[in-house]
Parts: sequence; C-alpha cells; structure tokens
Amino acid sequence: MLTDSTTTNGHTDSYAKTEIIKEIDGNSSAINEKEDKEWTPLSWRTKPIRQGVVYDDQEHLQRVLNKLQHLPPMVTPSEIHRLRSQLRQVALNKAFLLQGGDCAELFEYCSQEPIESKLKVLLQMSLVLVWGSRIPVVRIARMAGQYAKPRSSPTEKVEGKEIISFRGDNINGFDPSDRKPDPERLLRAYFHSAATLNYVRSIIGSGFADLYRLSDWSLHHVRSNRTRQEYQTIVDRLTDSLDFMRMIGADSPSSPLNSVDLFMSHEGLLLDYEQCLTRLLPDPETGEKKWYNVGSHFLWIGDRTRQLDEAHVEYFRGIQNPIGIKVGPSLESNELQKLLDIINPNKEIGKVTLITRYGADQVEKYLPGHIQAVKASGHIVVWACDPMHGNTRQSSSGVKTRHFNSIIEELSKVIRIHKNNDKCIGGSMQLADADLALNYKTFCDPRLNYEQSLDVAFLIAKYHEKERSGPSL
Repeated sequence: MLTDSTTTNGHTDSYAKTEIIKEIDGNSSAINEKEDKEWTPLSWRTKPIRQGVVYDDQEHLQRVLNKLQHLPPMVTPSEIHRLRSQLRQVALNKAFLLQGGDCAELFEYCSQEPIESKLKVLLQMSLVLVWGSRIPVVRIARMAGQYAKPRSSPTEKVEGKEIISFRGDNINGFDPSDRKPDPERLLRAYFHSAATLNYVRSIIGSGFADLYRLSDWSLHHVRSNRTRQEYQTIVDRLTDSLDFMRMIGADSPSSPLNSVDLFMSHEGLLLDYEQCLTRLLPDPETGEKKWYNVGSHFLWIGDRTRQLDEAHVEYFRGIQNPIGIKVGPSLESNELQKLLDIINPNKEIGKVTLITRYGADQVEKYLPGHIQAVKASGHIVVWACDPMHGNTRQSSSGVKTRHFNSIIEELSKVIRIHKNNDKCIGGSMQLADADLALNYKTFCDPRLNYEQSLDVAFLIAKYHEKERSGPSL
C-alpha cells in the first residue's frame, strides 16, 4: 500500500504531503554524498521512493524476488539496440513513433483474441501513418508488462467503505476483497508477460503483419462508413502496388513487407521487479558488459515518480534501454534539463523520449517552454504526445472518461506548436455518456476505442500528406 508520510532514516515528517517510502534492505549499503556515486541495480534503494508498495510478509517477498532474479530474459540486448537505433531516426525526424495499448493490463488480457485485437489496431494505425507520411513508423506496444498503475491516493471508497486502491494486477486484485498486496503477483506478472510476448513473436513471425494479407486485418469494429472507406482506399491502392512488385519479382520472403518490428513497453513503476530483471550482458556492438532491463524493450518514468533525487530516476539512469519520461504542467523547464542530464549524460540521440501530457487547455502554456529548454540543453530527444491523460473527466454516471474532441484538440495544438518551433512529432464517433458501458474497456483510465484510434491515425497522416504536397496553388 502507499504510505501517506515521508520516511527518511526512520524519522517521519508528519507534515509531508507526498507519499514516499525509504527502503534499504540488507543487500544495500548507505552511500555517503562525498563517495563515488557508482550505479548498481540496487542503488535506487538508497533513495526515497514514491508509489512504493509495502508487503506484510517481507520473507515471502524476498523468496519471490530471488526467484525472479533467476528467470530468463524476455528481451535481448540486440533487440534493445535495434529499438534505440530506430528511435534515433525518430529524434532526427526521419521516422515516426507510434506507441499504443492498455493504460493498465490485466492478467486476463493474456489471451489470443485481446492480443490479436491490439496488434491489429497498431498495425492498421501504422499503415495509415506510413501511407500519409511516407516515412518509417516505429511501433511500440504498451503490453507484456503494463500491469502496475500509479494512483493519486493510497485508498479509495467502494460502496461507502474506504479500502486500499487497486494498484494493478501485479500488486493486488480489482475485487474489493483482494486489495492486500501479494508478492506472488510479481511472479504471475512475469509469466503473463512472457506468454504475451511469446505469442506476439509467434504470430508476427508467422505472417500476421504481412502486407500481402491486408484483407485479414478486419474492420468489423468500425461502424463509420467514412472511416471504413478511407482505410479501404489505402488498402486497395497498396494492394495494387504490391501486386505490381510481385509481378516484376521485386518481393522476396525476407522482404520487410512480410513482417515488422514490434517492441514492448511498460512503466517501470515497481523497482523491486525491475531490479530483478536488470542483467549485466554484453553490448552487441562493442562486447562491453552493460546493464539492461530484459523485461521489456522500452520503459518510462511516470509523471508522479520523476523527482531528480529519488529512486526511480536513480534506477533509470543506469540502464541501456531507451527511456520515456512523462512531461506535464508540474515539470519546470530547468528541472527538465537536469533530468535529461541525469538520465542521458552522454546526450545520446534518441535515448530519451519525452511523452507530453498537458491537457488541451494547458498545452499552449507549457509545451513551447519545454521545447526551448530541451533545445538549450543540447539534448536531441524523441517528442511524443500523450493526449489521453491530461484530458480526464467524469461522466454523469461517475465513469472516468475523456471527450474525443479534447484529445484531438491537444494533439492538433501539439503538432502546430512543434512546427512553429521547427520540430516534428511523431474520430468519426464522439461517444455520449450513454455509450460508455459498451466502450469502457479498462480497469483504470479509459482509452480510445478501435474507431477513434484509426481516426487519430488519419488526422496525423493527412497532416503529413499535406506537408509533403506543399501549399496548394
């Protein structure tokens, strides 16, 4: 559970307004400020931590962590470096980043139909984006590990009773009777992640993403005739081009038309878990041993855990994986510059992705200053827009949701602001409150439905298509 005070070296500040836990186990040693700040997977334990989890049975937790430390990697350094190479191209405005998936996965999503459905949405969105922008799309899925969720409060009220908040399937259960944090859920998270990733690899390797099989990517969820027709027009034109390539022998079994790269991502929230999956492995390019998180290709630091001198930043500064940082209104420009210097001291291009989340009514106030601060710092980052998390409201029935118009408004403003600052950045249905029971699919924050996701892709693709064509005469 979350604590509601600041704990440092055993002394509690009862006036603190943040939820921070200071944890140091027997494997960690205190680090004097004057001593060398050499990084290890354990060094985060010397720092205060937000969104931490307290387990009643520490011996049980340690047995689980010992087990996790000996389980095999889910991803490899070669895959991680391939993603870093592709994100470098995004940072240099030579590719486009598309990241999508669940706000919070559930273990029950580890099943054939949910996995295939998410992949189809990502593939269809990326196809639309490639067609409109004529640049490669880097695809990252929020899946195979996105089980934890930060919460603004350690407790919530359910049927008038205050209970521990639901923190995600790898911590506790959604059922009110199952809110006690359970270490065994960390193991279940690993095995559900591994099973999900294994199936993704299998179907991608078996031609699921083959452009010669576009007709298999069903549109049965899309009710708008306009969206169906727009997508079908792209498919028809692309199919004609592929038929021509096949006729002249320009295709081959090893062609990139037959498959795609698809990378996995999740928020690196539970550092006990992430520490266990951090391994010292050879760099595939130099052979030098470096620290990699082998539980996912890409991890990000949340808006609630990016404090400069605390545990999450300390952990993230030491791993070779590409890293995302959520950027919102509460992040000062000078703090952003310091954060980039800590996470990416060598200023490697594309190592860091800044995921902005302001809200449609605040993006114009904060984004220009953040862009200028990054330019002044000398860092070359990937800019990504998360138009979901800053536009949350409650419907009349109490369901947390977002108006599609607000999402499109923020996205449109972000594109315009980046263009004005010489930077590039990687629906047909507006839901009424009465529709939410049908479309509300997540146990935490609401997400775009299938049709709205395609509408967003069309919006961005048409913008890039217009930019390619130049102003009309």
